[in-house]
Parts: sequence; C-alpha cells; structure tokens
Amino acid sequence: MIANLEDKKITEIFKTSIIQQTAYWSEVKKMQGVQSVAYNFKVKSSDLFNHPSDETYIVGDLLIIIQYLDADHCIAYVPYGPEIEPDPENQGYFLEQLSESLRGFLPPSCIMIRFDLSWESLWAKEEDCYDIHGNWIGVPEKRIQELRLNFNTENWNLRKANTDILPSNTIFMDLNQNEDQLLGNMKSKTRYNINLSKRKGVEIKSLGIDKLDVWYELYRQTAQRNNFFLHDINYFRVVLSARANDTLSPAEVYLLVAEVDGQPLAAMFLVIAANRGTYLYGASATENRNFMATYALQWKAMQLAKEKGCTEYDFFGISPQADESHPMYGLYRFKSGFGGQVYHRMGCWDYPLNKEKYNYYASMEFQNQSYHLN
Repeated sequence: MIANLEDKKITEIFKTSIIQQTAYWSEVKKMQGVQSVAYNFKVKSSDLFNHPSDETYIVGDLLIIIQYLDADHCIAYVPYGPEIEPDPENQGYFLEQLSESLRGFLPPSCIMIRFDLSWESLWAKEEDCYDIHGNWIGVPEKRIQELRLNFNTENWNLRKANTDILPSNTIFMDLNQNEDQLLGNMKSKTRYNINLSKRKGVEIKSLGIDKLDVWYELYRQTAQRNNFFLHDINYFRVVLSARANDTLSPAEVYLLVAEVDGQPLAAMFLVIAANRGTYLYGASATENRNFMATYALQWKAMQLAKEKGCTEYDFFGISPQADESHPMYGLYRFKSGFGGQVYHRMGCWDYPLNKEKYNYYASMEFQNQSYHLN
C-alpha cells in the first residue's frame, strides 16, 4: 500500500496549515534540543478513498518528533499528522501500513509510533453520539474505538492512547466571511464585549521578543489562577524567535497584547501557516477583567489573520462538550461565543513497535494522565 517511503530534508516539508507539521515547528523543537525527522510517502488514491477505478498516486509527507524516554528508549511522535485523511474505513489500514513502512527508518530503540491525529473523529457525525439537544456526548469506550479503527487492518495493533497531547477538540472560524458577517454570527454577549472593550479604551499592540516579560507575567498569573504547569520563559522565547523562512513551510508568529493606558491586560501568540491562523497560547491578568481585553484580543487576531490571507482561524482547544465540570469548560464557553464550528479530532493513537515495552510505558502513562490545558 505504502510505496517509496523515503526520508526528506526538513526544509522541503510541504506547505501546510498545520503548524505542528511545518519546518517552523521542527525548528522550534530543534532549539528546544529535540530531534525531528521527515519522510515522504506515496500511496494509491484508491487505497485511501473509495474510488476503486482511480489509479493515481498521492504523495504526502509527515514530520516526526523523536522523543527519548531515557538513554535506551524513544518514541516517534507525529503531531497532528499525517495530514492526508483517508475515508473512515481505510484509516486504520493506512496507519498500519505507514507504521510498518516507518519501522525500518526509526531508531531500533523506538518502542512505538504515536499519531496525534488531526482527522475528524469517527464519532463526530454519528447520531448516537449526540443527545436530544444536539450536544455531543463524546466517543465510546476505548475498546469500541479500537475495534472500529482496527477494522480492515492485518495486525490489529492500533491502540488508543491513554491521553491526548495536543487539543483534540477545537473551534474553526471561517474567515471567508466579511467582518460584519463574522460579528453577526457571534453570540450577542460576545459582540457586546468586543464593543465594550473598545469603549473602555482597550488597544491591541504587537510586541517584539524584547517585551517577552510582559507576556510571561500575564502567563504566570493565568497559570496560578488555573493551576496548570508553568513553562519556563525560554520555551516561549523559542516559539517567538524560531524562523523557517528558507523552507517550503514557514510560519509567522505574532505576540499580541491588549492594554489600557499602557497596562497589559491580556496577551496571546498568533501563528499563521498557509491559510490558517492559530491561537496557540493565551494569558490574561487576574485584575481588571471587566475591560473584556480577551475579547478585543481574539477579534484583532482574527482580523490580522484575515489580512494575512487566512481563510480559517483555529481556536486550538476547548472541552469536548458544554460540561461545566470539565477543566476546559471556561475555554469552551469563551471561544464558542465567537461563532465558528466545533471540530472533534481523533486524538492520539499508538502503534507499538515493541509490545512488552509499550505496555509498560502505557501503564505508567495512565497513572500520570491529565487534561491538556491551553
């Protein structure tokens, strides 16, 4: 099924709107001391899509992050890849064949391949997965998920990971609309808060790397308020300073801040790759929340992405449902107010290369699983 798998230069990774599959993201990881590799693959169109008479081939690629667990073991992590999304009944077989083809290219110490799939969940369009009010109930139990994805595979080796690394639920905004249409599709309260922030004098500025401390103080307050892990400031310095302009898949990064009379109230990282703008990281001050600075910030980010030629905006992370008990419900409530379409991804799926060591790793990971907080 998979023909002519070959490694490729990072600089030649195909242009894509998926940030985590760009040469830019590889540069971010390189600056963080993490190795990445890239491969081309060639596959017959009829093996991906239900067009049996189609004899054409599709060439795709994927970026893989090699994450070392210790001196002797590593995993191959594919963030939001591969981008090519087969028809549902072909997805498991495609991942299996791709994994077996990759086996000989990866380090002998690699215990598994983890695909953090950006593909739409197989259960996102199933009527049984919605309640009478149209709210998504979520995916079935792990065993049922594995039965479905492994259907048509030869080895039944795909395993649903115990935790998702990148957000598996998001909201996409269609930027093909004009600004009046975008505002008109927002919830009335969101639209009101955008106008209120303007009346209160909130201004949006783009900061350089020399002002990263402004971001970090807001981020520190947010982490403290929501009790999530605090990255070192150098983590964000790398994201802002990494460049891949001499490649086929660069990205533009903007650090935007909302302030009143010079006082920072909220900030965010906007990353633009191909036709998509992504809200990658966000933070806000604990005080003066009545200025609604976060609303002004998101609206400006959408406007900027649209000016840069983007046709969609990714809010990058919400709770799967409007469930007040979920730790990401606040993000769901805030982001859904801007309109857009909720999108449920497949999340992380593992292909063990060494089953004994994979089972041990998976059991340890299960004990430490947590929600991804944006």
